[in-house]
Amino acid sequence: MNNLLRTKFLLTLAVLFLLPSCTHEFLDRPPEDSYNVVDFYQTEEQVNSGTNHLYSKPWFNFISNVSWCVGELSSGNGRTWDPRNADFSNFAITGEHGTLTQAWESLYAVIAQANSVINTLPEFVNPDIPQDVVNNAIGEARFIRATAYFYLVRIFGSIPIIADNDEYILEPVVPRNPESDVYEFIKRDYQFAVDNCYQKIRGGSYELNAKVSSGSAKAMLAKIYLYEQNYTQAFQLSQEVINSGEFKLYGGDAADGDASGSYYDLFLTANDNNPESIFALQWSTSGQYAEGNGLQSLFAQAGITGFSDGWSAIGPSIDLQEAYEDKELDVRYYATIMDPGSYYPDLNGGYTVSDAVNHQGTNVGIKKYVVGNAATNGGGGQQSYPNNTYILRYGELLLINAEAAIMGGGSNSFGTESLNKVRRRAGLENIDNPDIDDVFQERRIELAFEFEFWYDVVRRGPAFALNYLSNTERGAYNNDTTPPTVNSEMYSPTMDDMVFPYPTNEIQNNPALQQPPVPYNFGE
Repeated sequence: MNNLLRTKFLLTLAVLFLLPSCTHEFLDRPPEDSYNVVDFYQTEEQVNSGTNHLYSKPWFNFISNVSWCVGELSSGNGRTWDPRNADFSNFAITGEHGTLTQAWESLYAVIAQANSVINTLPEFVNPDIPQDVVNNAIGEARFIRATAYFYLVRIFGSIPIIADNDEYILEPVVPRNPESDVYEFIKRDYQFAVDNCYQKIRGGSYELNAKVSSGSAKAMLAKIYLYEQNYTQAFQLSQEVINSGEFKLYGGDAADGDASGSYYDLFLTANDNNPESIFALQWSTSGQYAEGNGLQSLFAQAGITGFSDGWSAIGPSIDLQEAYEDKELDVRYYATIMDPGSYYPDLNGGYTVSDAVNHQGTNVGIKKYVVGNAATNGGGGQQSYPNNTYILRYGELLLINAEAAIMGGGSNSFGTESLNKVRRRAGLENIDNPDIDDVFQERRIELAFEFEFWYDVVRRGPAFALNYLSNTERGAYNNDTTPPTVNSEMYSPTMDDMVFPYPTNEIQNNPALQQPPVPYNFGE
């Protein structure tokens, strides 16, 4: 549990009054009768708390309803019988699909909220507040804005860049910008955060680790350069983060390891904001809808949460289950996937998985992000649980370092050791001469159900992605046979499926989305 929202609730609420509410309009423009910000940002505490809301509520719909559909269903890591969400598995998505609208609205709401901080804080802050305090808050907001744009550009491709929502109050038609400009905008935001956010060392006081730092921004910037195939920059920045000592591999055995935890412990609510966490969304214990993490409601089976949710909306695909190198040795399997009869001593004081567990025809369930009832998690409510959602953690940063090195961006020995740190933490042996396929496999297993795999597949290029996705098993078990057999399902995407269509209602509201991208004016 974290206190980022709980202990400073009134201050955060005050900030929320100043900012645009989450509407169903693309631009999410601030209403004309917004609270006057002149009376806020008068103390350092107000400035520091003025970014709290950016870590939670605006992200709710994206995380709860979109992230796993794109990241896990489309990639073939998960499967479902739900005809609506099955469209992500069989590449039948159109602009009419409501989940795409939720992606667009939620992420642009994050951007609008961040823009409000970025554009109002410098103007209305008390001049007695130290400039480094102001710059840190703006750096946080720019970091979070960049992260929202990073999701948008990977999902939709060319998108409109909105740096100030007030500029479009009277102009609803906004051109889209080229992907290259979106990435440049993202890099500038992260670089500002590198230069202006506080530098930290993550310690045992987990609550102090909740907000992003200069090192967090450098780690995200390394990931952006990896996507741009600038492997030299990706390696250099990731190596700088590793050398800084700010973050630790929870349960790692090297100098940058933290022996007090483990891979499994990463996903316990009590360990929110542990030293491996680089950027995580911070959810409240209030139990109020959209103030907490909604993933458990969708991932858990009935009876675990203590409420009427636990809908088993997605199951770990047969393809993912078979991708594990060794289900007994690799501790990540137990932490991610519930086998029949498995026992989890921390879950509700002790929980044995039913022998009949069968999420969506997979004969297993999901454990990752399933944390149990409110009594054992310090609070929460149906569709609103307090456990953090990782956006980036140190385990992935090590794999970024490994991939960048293997692709020629830096020392192969450093990259190999980064990969093997992750493997040893998982209980597996070192690989002496890893290649890009080894990193790809490790990312799939390390980050399963952390919503990254679709993007990992697509960024390897069209030829690889189309072949890989076409040969991914998306079927279900037939339990009428002994032993169960597989009712195979495979679907072949096209190039058009590598990005998702704009929501139809957004095109109707903003016809410029159908026009060629327009270069963004960076003011240079």
